[in-house]
Amino acid sequence: MKTIIASTLVLLITISSGFGHDGKKHKKDSVKTADSIAMAQQHVAGDTVHHHDEGMAHDEKKVTADLADFPTLHPLIVHFAIVLIIVAAGIQLLNLYFMKKEISWIIAAILFAGVLAAWFASKNFHPHTHGISEHAQLVLDQHDKWADWTINSGIVALLLQIVNLFVFKGTRWAAVVVAAVLVVSAYSVSRAGHYGSQLVHIEGIGPQGKYLEMEHKH
Repeated sequence: MKTIIASTLVLLITISSGFGHDGKKHKKDSVKTADSIAMAQQHVAGDTVHHHDEGMAHDEKKVTADLADFPTLHPLIVHFAIVLIIVAAGIQLLNLYFMKKEISWIIAAILFAGVLAAWFASKNFHPHTHGISEHAQLVLDQHDKWADWTINSGIVALLLQIVNLFVFKGTRWAAVVVAAVLVVSAYSVSRAGHYGSQLVHIEGIGPQGKYLEMEHKH
């Protein structure tokens, strides 16, 4: 009987010691895990501040930036293309009702300026990128594709408008054809703008020159 009691006491002491060590080990592991998480958060925060400081290397006393302060002039130019091409398409649709030659000339002038702005924004002032993610590259490819559609359809619409003015003398059916191509160009520039906004505001490409080669044109 005494042997049984003694064996039971030894077993209980052994189990208690095991639980005690496991508890200490678990506590130590928890402390190590918490310390690792805290260090990782500090590292991320430090990197964020570091990159932010790098991007903020400009004169904070200057309210109006000079053109040379921009990493690329692409956004300054491309907005003219967006507005002018969409406005030209809208006026052309309205002119299907009025059929005024003077309005057709105004449309041709607006469209010429819009296509020219789109060309410069897409070719001469299109920034090179580096170090972007695979997903961001897919978005950039879509942006470039719709930019090409904008330019090509815009040029076709401009040529058709000139032919309409000089050859067909402003006939309605020719104006309808011009309007259809202009709608394609307006839709294309809106899609290019959508992907451009996605690159900047979602993918983070462009703000303060991030992921851009610091040059104005190529």
